[in-house]
Amino acid sequence: MEKPGLYTSIQDLGRIGFQDAGIPFSGAMDKESHKIANELVGNPHHYPTLEITQIGPEIRFEGTGQIALTGADMAAELNGKSIRRYETIDIKNNDHLILHQSRLGCRTYLAVRGQWQTELWLNSHSAVSNLSSVEGIPKPLKALQCIEVSTPNFIPQRIYPEHLRPVFSSCYVLRVVTGPEFEQFGIEQIQSFFESVFTVSPDSNRMGYRLNGTLENYSTLREEISSGIVPGTVQITKSGQPIILTADAQTTGGYPRLANVIEEDLSIVGQMKAGDEVKFMLVGLPDL
Repeated sequence: MEKPGLYTSIQDLGRIGFQDAGIPFSGAMDKESHKIANELVGNPHHYPTLEITQIGPEIRFEGTGQIALTGADMAAELNGKSIRRYETIDIKNNDHLILHQSRLGCRTYLAVRGQWQTELWLNSHSAVSNLSSVEGIPKPLKALQCIEVSTPNFIPQRIYPEHLRPVFSSCYVLRVVTGPEFEQFGIEQIQSFFESVFTVSPDSNRMGYRLNGTLENYSTLREEISSGIVPGTVQITKSGQPIILTADAQTTGGYPRLANVIEEDLSIVGQMKAGDEVKFMLVGLPDL
């Protein structure tokens, strides 16, 4: 890793079963792109990938192997020549990979065929952005850091079907179901939530996405008891601002939970970046 880019980390499918101890799920923000990248190099879905955020790294390879890139288009170049996403690429010793700034989408995933010899903490290789000071937890990558991957053999080139590849834009619609505190909100606030077009704030990261915009005439009814939250939970702050909680979010929170992004759309959330527009669509109704 000659240069790490803006924020590059090792991620897998996350840590399951430790949330009662306050450990975030973590893992790839866009799990679909992560899985596809691993499929293209013949790895199981749970193997790690590099999650590359907005501005890519420069990587020098030692030895031979196979890689694949999925997710956001960062105009990748191998030895100065453009390479395609969503296909298996053979790597030779001393090859030089550069990823630039993302055009559409926020995160690119780089899979490398074989076993990753990287840190394991609580059954996962995933770095955790808000626990990076804790000893033993995998950290975001730094310049000149080496990652060892044991490639057993080469596989024939694979190409992911073009019509199945995700399409990224600067405007998204997220499907949500109602949250536990949905009925605490008045009709005016609920209409405001579903009719508004919000924009992603620059103050957004792997813990959560703050959205610019507030619910109309919003005021809190009472102090909330800290309650369980999961990736995709949409909380409303005291000022009426929505926050979509994501992979590295804490496991409990005290803001009311208006809605929850459905699991199928969490990968879309992982590809949103500052300035993108987002609208919510209800796909479930509250229990009567």
